[in-house]
Amino acid sequence: MSCNPHADMPRQFPKVTLSEAEEETQLLTEKVYASALKEEDNKDALSMFTVPEDCPIGLQQAKEHALLKEFAEQHSALCTKRKKSLKMIRSLSMFPQIPVNTDCTESVAFTPYLCPGSTCSSVPESFPGYQRVTISGDYCAGITVEDYEHSAKSLFKALLIREKYSKLAYHRFCRTTAQFLRSAENMTWSEEDEVFPDMCPSPTGGEDPYSTQNIPENLNYELKMMDGIVYVYDNAEALRENQPRDLPYPDFETFAIDFSHVLAMIADGPTKTYCHRRLNFLSSKFYLHEMLNEMAELKELKCVPHRDFYNVRKGRHTFHRFDKFNSKYNPVGASELREIFLKTDNLIDGEYFARIIKEVSHDLEESKYQHAEPRLSIYGRSPEEWHSLSKWFIQHKVHSPNMRWIIQVPRIYDIFKAKKLVPNFAKMLENIFLPLFEASVNPQNHKEIHIFLKYVSGFDSVDDESKHSDHMFSFRSPKPEQWTADENPPYSYYVFHMYANIMVLNNLRKERGLSTFQLRPHCGEAGSITHLVSGFLTSDNISHGLNLKKSPVLQYLYYLAQVPIAMSPLSNNSLFLEYSKNPLPEFLHKGLCVSLSTDDPMQFHYTKEPLMEEYAIAAQLWKLSTCDVCEIARNSVLQSGLSDQVVTPFSPQDVNPACFSVLFSVVCLQNKRHFLGVNYLKDGPEGNDIRRTNVAQIRMAYRHETLCNELSFIVDAVRSEDMSYQ
Repeated sequence: MSCNPHADMPRQFPKVTLSEAEEETQLLTEKVYASALKEEDNKDALSMFTVPEDCPIGLQQAKEHALLKEFAEQHSALCTKRKKSLKMIRSLSMFPQIPVNTDCTESVAFTPYLCPGSTCSSVPESFPGYQRVTISGDYCAGITVEDYEHSAKSLFKALLIREKYSKLAYHRFCRTTAQFLRSAENMTWSEEDEVFPDMCPSPTGGEDPYSTQNIPENLNYELKMMDGIVYVYDNAEALRENQPRDLPYPDFETFAIDFSHVLAMIADGPTKTYCHRRLNFLSSKFYLHEMLNEMAELKELKCVPHRDFYNVRKGRHTFHRFDKFNSKYNPVGASELREIFLKTDNLIDGEYFARIIKEVSHDLEESKYQHAEPRLSIYGRSPEEWHSLSKWFIQHKVHSPNMRWIIQVPRIYDIFKAKKLVPNFAKMLENIFLPLFEASVNPQNHKEIHIFLKYVSGFDSVDDESKHSDHMFSFRSPKPEQWTADENPPYSYYVFHMYANIMVLNNLRKERGLSTFQLRPHCGEAGSITHLVSGFLTSDNISHGLNLKKSPVLQYLYYLAQVPIAMSPLSNNSLFLEYSKNPLPEFLHKGLCVSLSTDDPMQFHYTKEPLMEEYAIAAQLWKLSTCDVCEIARNSVLQSGLSDQVVTPFSPQDVNPACFSVLFSVVCLQNKRHFLGVNYLKDGPEGNDIRRTNVAQIRMAYRHETLCNELSFIVDAVRSEDMSYQ
C-alpha cells in the first residue's frame, strides 16, 4: 500500500543517552546475557527464562510466596487504593474490548472503553454472533496488583519500542495494538499514522518486466559509510561539512539500551509469571472456543461456494540455508556439482540454476494458488556481487508473477576475514549495502540493479544459529570499522547493522517513490534467546521462532504485537526439533500470527508440491480443521512481500464495459487485496473476505476480540497510576 511520504512520522532517529537508562537494568541485562551465553555453551539454553511446571517443590514454594505477597497487600492502604482504581477501570470496560470508530472519516478518535450507558454496542453489528467465553471479576491473572502493574507497564514499554523501530523502517505494525497504545497515551489514532512497506506491483499483461523505460533520473548524492551505516549527502560540500540529508540514521547506543530493556524484562520474575498465566489462559480459551463454535465455523465455510483450502492463496517462504548443513546439499557428495548446478556466478553464468528456477515458477503459475519467495545470496565479499546477480536475473529472464525474491546474507564474516577478503566488518557491510544506495540515488548508472530490486521484497540473515559467540552485545561493542578480529560478531550485532542500513535505505527510496525492503531473518531456530529479542525490535517478521516456547515473556510480546512467524516443521524435524514437539499448533491456538513455509525443499521434501506436503502433514498429525489451515494460509499472504497496490494503466471509460472486469483481474492479479479482499487491512471480521480466504468470520471475530481484551489489561495498568492518586 502506498503511503504518504509526508505523513507525520519522525524523520530523525530518537536517541536515548545511557545516563537516562537505569543502571540496575544495565547490570541485570549483562547478567542475563552472560547467563544466556553460559547456558548456550552448556547446551541447556534458556532455562532461566522458563517458568518451571514439573517440580512439585518449586511450585509449592512459589504458591507460598505468592500467598505471603497477597496477605501483605491486604494490609497496605496504597495497594488497596490502587486495586480499587483498577476495579473501577475494568468496570467501565465492557467486554469485549473492541476499538470502535465513532464516524466514517479516515482519521478517527479511538475509543476502546465503552461505558455501559453508551448508546453504542460493545460489539459492532458487523461482528458475527457466536458463543463467547468471558471472564468476570478482578483485574486479572491471580497475581498481586503491584506485580500486575509492573508487568503490564514493562510490556507496554516494549511494545512502544517495537512500534518505534517498525515505523522508522516502514515495517508493518499491528493496527489493533497501535490503537490501544494511543489510547493509553490519551492520544487519537488515525489511519494516516500507519506506515507500510511499498512493494512494486507485478507487471500488467503485456508489460516487459525487464524494461529500462521510465527509470528515474540520477540525483548525484554523495554517499559515505560511517560506523557501519551508509550516510547520504546532497553534494560534496555537505559531505565535507558532515551535514547528511534529513533521514533517520540509527544510533547504536540507543538500540543497545532498548535491547537491554527487553532482555532484562524477559528474566524478570513477576513479568514471567504474568505472561505465563496469560498464555495458559489464551490456550484454554481457544480450546473452549473450539468446543463451543467448531460446528458454527464449519457451517460458515460450507456456505462459501467454490472455495476450500486448496484454492485459497498460500505464501511459500522458501528458505535456502547457508550453514554447517551445506555438506548435505552437495549432489552425490561433490561440492563442485553444487557450484555448477546451484550458483548464479559460475562458468556457465548460472544457466542451469536459471532453468531450475523457471521450472519451479512454471509449476507455481500452473497451480495458480501458490506463491514463493526464494532466497538468493549476497555474501559481502565484493561490491560486484549485486551487478553479477542482477545481470543473471535479467539475462536468463527468471521473473515470475508468482515469485518475489529475498536476499539472504550469510553471517560468515569470520571466513572472509580468515581468507583476507575483507579487512574489517564495516567492509563487508559496505559491499552489501553501498551498491543498493548507489542504485537508488543514481539508477540511470545502475539500470540492471534498479530493475532487479523491483522484485526483491526483503532481506534475510542466515547461518547456523547454534554457533556460539563469546562476545556480549552491548553499547560497549566495537564499531564495525574497529571489528578487525577473526571472531564472528554475534547475531544481534549482525541484525542491528542490517536493520540500520535497511532503515536509511527505505527512507531514501520512499522519497523517490521506489519500493522498500523488509528485514525477515532466520530467528529463534536455535541458539541464544537474544536472537529473538533482536528480531522483536528490528524485524518485520521472522522465520522459525522455535525458542519462543521457552520464553513466556517474548512469546506474549510476539502475540501482543502480532509479529508474523513463518515456521517449517519438516525442516526442524531433520535438524533441531522432533515434529511432534514443534510448537506451531500451540502458537496457533494462542493466537500468534504463524504460517507454514518450506525450508530447503530439495533436501527435506519428496514431491513437486513441498508446500502442500507441509500443510497435509501438519493437518493430519495435529488434527487441524479446515478453518485452521485456511487461517495459516491467510497469515502467509499477510506476511509475504506481495504488493498492496492496484495499478490500472487505463480507466473504465476507456474500455468496453463487458471487457473491463477481465482486464482488471489481469492487472491486479498478484496483490494482497485480490487474494484477501479489498478491506484486508481492517481489524477483525471486517477485514476478512470469506469468499477469498475461506476463514470463518467467527474465527476472525474471536481472534480480534481476544487480542483486544489482552491489550486492554495493559492499557488499564498504564492508566491506573493516574487514577490511584486522584
